[in-house]
Amino acid sequence: MESLLIEIGVEELPAKPLIKELANCVKKYRLACESFGIDSDFRFDFTPRRLVFFHTDFPAKQPSRVKRVFGPPAEEGGLASAAAIGFAKKCGARIDELGVTEQKGRKVFFYEQTFEGKEIGEIIPLLLKSYLNSLSFGKAMRWGANSFEFIRPVRSLMVLHNDRLIDCELFGVKSAKSTFVHRSYSFDLQPIENGADFERFLQERGVLLDSKKRRENILESFDRIEKEHNLSIDRDPDLLDEVTAITEYPTALLGSFDRGFLELPSEVIITSMKTNQRYFPVFENGRLTNHFVVISNAFTDDFDAIIKGNEKVLRPRLNDALFFWRNDLKNGLQDEPLKGISYAYGLGTIYDKQAREQIVAKRLTKFMNISDQYIDRAVEISKRDLASQMVYEFTELQGVMGRRYAEKLGEDEAVAVALYEQYLPLGEDSALPATQTGALLAIVTKIDALMSLFSIGSAPSGSKDPFALRRAAASIAKIAISFNWRFNIRRCLTLLADLYKPFDIEPLIAFFKERLVAVLGANGSIVKAVLAAGEEDVLAVNNKVKALLCVSKTDRFEENLALFKRVANILKDQSAESGSVDESLFEKKEEGRLFEAFSAIDAKDDLELLNALFGLKKPLDEFFDAVMINAEDQKLRENRLALMRLIYAAFLKVADIKEIAF
Repeated sequence: MESLLIEIGVEELPAKPLIKELANCVKKYRLACESFGIDSDFRFDFTPRRLVFFHTDFPAKQPSRVKRVFGPPAEEGGLASAAAIGFAKKCGARIDELGVTEQKGRKVFFYEQTFEGKEIGEIIPLLLKSYLNSLSFGKAMRWGANSFEFIRPVRSLMVLHNDRLIDCELFGVKSAKSTFVHRSYSFDLQPIENGADFERFLQERGVLLDSKKRRENILESFDRIEKEHNLSIDRDPDLLDEVTAITEYPTALLGSFDRGFLELPSEVIITSMKTNQRYFPVFENGRLTNHFVVISNAFTDDFDAIIKGNEKVLRPRLNDALFFWRNDLKNGLQDEPLKGISYAYGLGTIYDKQAREQIVAKRLTKFMNISDQYIDRAVEISKRDLASQMVYEFTELQGVMGRRYAEKLGEDEAVAVALYEQYLPLGEDSALPATQTGALLAIVTKIDALMSLFSIGSAPSGSKDPFALRRAAASIAKIAISFNWRFNIRRCLTLLADLYKPFDIEPLIAFFKERLVAVLGANGSIVKAVLAAGEEDVLAVNNKVKALLCVSKTDRFEENLALFKRVANILKDQSAESGSVDESLFEKKEEGRLFEAFSAIDAKDDLELLNALFGLKKPLDEFFDAVMINAEDQKLRENRLALMRLIYAAFLKVADIKEIAF
């Protein structure tokens, strides 16, 4: 077992695709090794211009492998049978080289072949090619006159096995004892003799190979800047990952811009700095300042020119933003420009969507019995910021700018906040709207998106969901539960159906229910059991699921569940009509006791009802022990089935118990 160093040198890798594939870089390399029968621990690291693998104990030769091929049954005729002869011929083996073993309870022929391990020099090129072809960075490119593709051109390759160069070629590049260092040090390949000094060799020439160390250096410099200037830096983790991935020798530098730009909403300045320049915003006492932190990749001791250069680059971007801000305020929020913005093919414009949402809001608030004095105005101007110059430049600020413009133009605060909250939640773990008006507007805009897109056949398919309709349906459920609102899925969709092209709403109802199963995050069968009982009000489903989860944590729940599933199974092929129970037909005292115990149930809510029903376990056990339900006498049989229907029907007020699985 000897050391192995592999470095694949490339032109600068784009940060986001690299970050997305990083976890797979390790996983897929391990799989590539395993496919060649190699089991060896390794360390992986990267910079923008290299992927590196270190092994401390890599074998000098590929281990030998034994491959066993199974053939036909070893029945009559043995080795002399036609089946055995044909199998041996197929394997390229002599008939006496076949063996017999037992497989799945019967004897079969097999042929075992040993493959001698190859030298590492033969294996590594194949392993690396297999590995690199398995990586998925998204878009790939070709370079020169080559036919092969990779995310960026490969410019160098070094494979050192115990410091001995392995002669191989990858993407037209031959392995050599050399590597690229920081461009501030040299643009040329630098010779290196041994792998043990590799990391130190790079660091002395401006490359910190260890990505964790690069990240730690950035954070330490943040601490230093904050302490020295009494400031606070926004340590956005995604941005931190990105600058770590695109730098070889990171240094945090404090820059500034003209205070006059602070007239802009802080979201605009922050978005411009993060999105366009990868700058970190800086705060003082919770307020945005006219400072920023840039992560330099320069290998130098003089950063003045770099700071000034970044300040110069930021200035025109903020100038543009300030022009947009002032011009948008001058023009005000208008409807007319929305007529020129398409929503989706077959669904008209954003203006049409906004007009439709006004009707949706009126119907829903009336149906759900919610009084809100601001919702009409909020819906009326909800999409106007989409026509602003600022949102055209920074699309991610939709809603944010609606709020800021509304505040400046004198709208009620509740209306302004709702313009932002209509887009919440932004993701699975995002915050929900905090205000009633914002929550109503969020439901309105999301339900319109669902109804309109389903009406033109644009429902999500498989993993494709370009309009984020799964999130929209889940968000409606979350908001309704959060605000304790009654949102009956079927009745609400039916109420609004005439606003859209005629379509079958049943798939949309089923779609909502699927999202509800995901949202409630409980045992999925419990949610499905509640839905199977016919409950379609989101809040009621949530309450019933909570009650079931509560009783499921009690002792002997599964035993109780099995008993009451027996009740459901008895009725599976029976008439759904409940009928009445005639006490005069009771032959056994156990029938009377069960009926008396059931009749005494007086539950005020779902949890009380479930506890009371499970409290019937003893009389129900005694009933099953003493009473034959399928009696020959039809009257007795029907009366006993009626008693079972009473109990099952009571369960159906909460859930269809037979659907629950643990």
